[in-house]
Amino acid sequence: EVQLVASGGGSVQTGGSLRLSCVASGFTFQDSWMGWYQQITDNEYELIAHITRDGETWYRNSVQGRFTISRDNAKNTVYLQMNDLRPADTAMFYCAASRAHFTLPRAVRNAQLQFGYWGQGTRVTVSS
Repeated sequence: EVQLVASGGGSVQTGGSLRLSCVASGFTFQDSWMGWYQQITDNEYELIAHITRDGETWYRNSVQGRFTISRDNAKNTVYLQMNDLRPADTAMFYCAASRAHFTLPRAVRNAQLQFGYWGQGTRVTVSS
């Protein structure tokens, strides 16, 4: 059974930091792209960062320079360090993984990935 268990969300003030973690199991972690999605509407999600099998990273413009994604293949865990948080960052964040040799899409509807796995969310609230 595939599981992606996210943690680390919380409430902070503007300028604060949080570190999200996602522990994966049930698939070959090192063969997968890992990513974090931000919930935009009830059923729409946007990719904010991903890290490839080889450790290459990509960020959405709005978080570039503030967020850092990393992975620890020995622990089957992906992290998202969130610095300089802003009220606009307030949302549910979801961990996701691609199936082996696939990639992650920039946008997702209905929390479903055709070629990947979707995890639970963790809430981030940033107050001004």
